[in-house]
Amino acid sequence: MRGTEVMAEMVSDLDEREEQLVAFRLAGETYGVNIFHINEIIRLREITQIPRTPPDTEGVINLRGKIVPIIDLRKRLGLPPGEHTSGTRVIIVTLDEYTVGLIVDGVNGVLRIPHASIEPPSELISGVDADYVSGVGKSGDDLVILLNLQKVLRVPVAAAA
Repeated sequence: MRGTEVMAEMVSDLDEREEQLVAFRLAGETYGVNIFHINEIIRLREITQIPRTPPDTEGVINLRGKIVPIIDLRKRLGLPPGEHTSGTRVIIVTLDEYTVGLIVDGVNGVLRIPHASIEPPSELISGVDADYVSGVGKSGDDLVILLNLQKVLRVPVAAAA
């Protein structure tokens, strides 16, 4: 029991000092999502389309007996459309009780970014889509756009009607 307490304290200290992210590419930029929301990363597979879904919802897949909705993250974020390649991946995320797949151009890997290297989004960024960004982190010379999954995964009101 004592070893478990020490390990939990070490993990807690680590969480206070840095953000652990899965970094991925979309339209030439690097984005990141907290690793604790990631279930797995899979190759793009055949998606079953569902009628009358929002334009950014590609459909659903059967993932080991569970039906998972798939969202094209480029469309959700208002980015230009892109071609699916052999590097295209689906990041399976869980938020609250919901599991969703996000189509991304490719996955870079896991990054650890110190909290001191993360800044809130600039006030110059405006509009509804700015809510999707929780911050911008510096990883070496690269910038990583940190996504707010709670807002990214919220279904648009117009699409739900």
